[in-house]
Amino acid sequence: MSEMFDAVDALVASRSALPSAEERKRLRVAHGLTLDDVAGVLQVRRATVSAWESTKKPTEPRGPEREAYARLLKQLAELYPAPVPATFTGAPAPAEARPLSTGPASEAAVMTATKNTQPPAPSGEMPEVPDALIDEAVESLYPTPAAPRPASTTRPSTSRRPGAKKAVPAGTPAGGADPRFENGPLAVVDVEDGKVLAYCTGGLVLDVPAKSLPSLVDWTLKEAKLGQPKLSGPGRPADPLLVLTEAALERYGLPVSFTAEEKDAGRIPEGHKVIKQLVRAEWKLTKRGFGPWARIYRPAKGSDRQCVQLCIPSWNALDPRFWGDAAQLPPAELARVLGVYAARVMTPRGSTAVTSLELMTALHPPTHAVRDEETGVLRQADAKTPGSLGSDPVDCAPPEAPDGHPVLNALDLPRFHVRGPGEKLFEEAYDWARPMTDAECTLRYLVGLDVNMAFAAGANGLNVGLGEPTHVKGLAFDPKLPGSWLVDLSHVDLSKVKVGKEWVQLDGSLLPSPFTPKGDRPTGPAWYATPTVAYAQELGYDVAPIEAWVRYDNGRYLDGWYGRLRDAYLATMADLGVDADLSPEDFLAAMDGYKERDPELTIAITAIKATVKGGIGKLRERPRGEGWRPGERWRALERPTWRPDIRAAVISRTRINLHRKIVKHASFTGQYPIAILSDCVVYAANGPSPLDFLPYREGKPLPGGFKLGINPGLVKHEGTQSVLWGEEVRDKFNAPELNLARSIKDGTVTDADNGE
Repeated sequence: MSEMFDAVDALVASRSALPSAEERKRLRVAHGLTLDDVAGVLQVRRATVSAWESTKKPTEPRGPEREAYARLLKQLAELYPAPVPATFTGAPAPAEARPLSTGPASEAAVMTATKNTQPPAPSGEMPEVPDALIDEAVESLYPTPAAPRPASTTRPSTSRRPGAKKAVPAGTPAGGADPRFENGPLAVVDVEDGKVLAYCTGGLVLDVPAKSLPSLVDWTLKEAKLGQPKLSGPGRPADPLLVLTEAALERYGLPVSFTAEEKDAGRIPEGHKVIKQLVRAEWKLTKRGFGPWARIYRPAKGSDRQCVQLCIPSWNALDPRFWGDAAQLPPAELARVLGVYAARVMTPRGSTAVTSLELMTALHPPTHAVRDEETGVLRQADAKTPGSLGSDPVDCAPPEAPDGHPVLNALDLPRFHVRGPGEKLFEEAYDWARPMTDAECTLRYLVGLDVNMAFAAGANGLNVGLGEPTHVKGLAFDPKLPGSWLVDLSHVDLSKVKVGKEWVQLDGSLLPSPFTPKGDRPTGPAWYATPTVAYAQELGYDVAPIEAWVRYDNGRYLDGWYGRLRDAYLATMADLGVDADLSPEDFLAAMDGYKERDPELTIAITAIKATVKGGIGKLRERPRGEGWRPGERWRALERPTWRPDIRAAVISRTRINLHRKIVKHASFTGQYPIAILSDCVVYAANGPSPLDFLPYREGKPLPGGFKLGINPGLVKHEGTQSVLWGEEVRDKFNAPELNLARSIKDGTVTDADNGE
């Protein structure tokens, strides 16, 4: 009889009531759990838990897993009651976008609690998981509740949390939460029903008592507990960021939008009443004034730094080219998007390009503290921090200088002189195309591949100069020495090159030169960055530099920057359902429509990618008005991060990385690219998918060739058009070498290709 009762209990348990898919996700996210956390406890795959939370392909847990899953959800529901009571059903609810996983509470603890405690179940059977083990593992996911904060009659602000504070997001510096910044890195300040509210990350909402902008700054520094821990040992914590909505701007006496004059100036006038309020309260503004990314500060006293950053979306602080429609999001959603970016990259300090440079500096601070041997007091070191660019800017070498740079004054060049490759370093991304061959015209499709985070991958492991350049002549080429080299590479013949250790024969007329952005073969001596000259050697040809500007003080300055942005990109793409370990077929399927799964996280992805490209571009920022004239210095030259040589090295290596894959692919398959634009390359194929022409064997790609995947340096499907489309477009504009890579994504060509 007892066996019958046990069978009845098991039957009931196998149909344990579960909340809707929407509620399952809400409960998991409210507690800061990742899919991996839950999968580890229940001894199932991550994809299985994801399927339980999604209704695009309805699945329901069965057997012991269902009972354990129900127990987990029940305990979470007790901790985080839904605003509206959840409806428990046996069927999944309507589909919802996949929410942000804010990082594992303690994945190692979960796995330790459950793994290896039970013998593996025979194939096809569900493992038995004891109740005690389930409870123990589930409890390991719960942080110990903090003691309630005693009520304070003097504290003028209160806080509300729809749910508990989330776990630390992926990418947050090690060392645990800093009590100084317990409310996160930023807040979106809004006004609702006459009350000022600050929406923080993790669902926290603070009541703001400040009635003026100076008092808002005071409140932020004294009570809001906003900010972010430093990213490196000798660095400093990030200042709190306040994002002001239009309602908040009106509340604090600021204009909702710029006038034409203010837009041109990029700031409100210095005589504005709010600026006068700040001055009376002894607050200062930086040289850029009160603009979209204003910084309000008081001079630091010792280690006591007083500074608040403002972000004003309606003044175009969140450029839609890099932030999508973030500026139109409601406050809570905007706090989420910016919070993801802040946790995984850093608290924004301006545009994505500005933030990118700030990230480089934060990871390699120019100065550090040392203890004075006589007094024992900490002071700033006399020498720069090893591995950093230092505090002082350095001038670039003449061939690295853009037109109008003051270093060119000493060359006494004729007026209106245009420098050629023998006088100026031209390291730029590819913009190359060629007519299709007769054989390619018989194929049906043009398929575009796009290299993920190409410039980030180009920066990974790259040795760059840290100090001033040294001019040398007759120096033998050293591939480990960063610099700019004047060398003749016109003898490199792409019809016969080394691929690895073997010489191979190729059709050089169908390949772009790796040495020029337009793919033209060099005709004589020209200036190249170290990676370009090293590639000529790799292809099997001797090089003999005529002269060079080299940097003996060098290092892998961008490695930390790359790692931070890579991790941010991969973690956010994983939240969107695109993991790094998917098979080629699953990867292509996961990438299809990923942007619609969670539009807010898609904004974060766009911003992360813009941070990569923007930072590389800003290393050679040009004058921006300000009455500048050729031959004069401009503001950007005073930054240690104004380094056109580093930009050139990254672009050089990125272009070479792509060419290496193209050569490897051609030598193995006999297929050649039709067009290349920066990190996108187009091939003709018989099918519409990358798998119709990429040489995969048993799921493994060609070593050194193109590989589908989400990691930086791997490729994704950019788009497919018909060969007929390509020929018609080129005929329409009478441009047989129109760069089809520019339009392969959606097929839209609105004008003749002018290279812009």
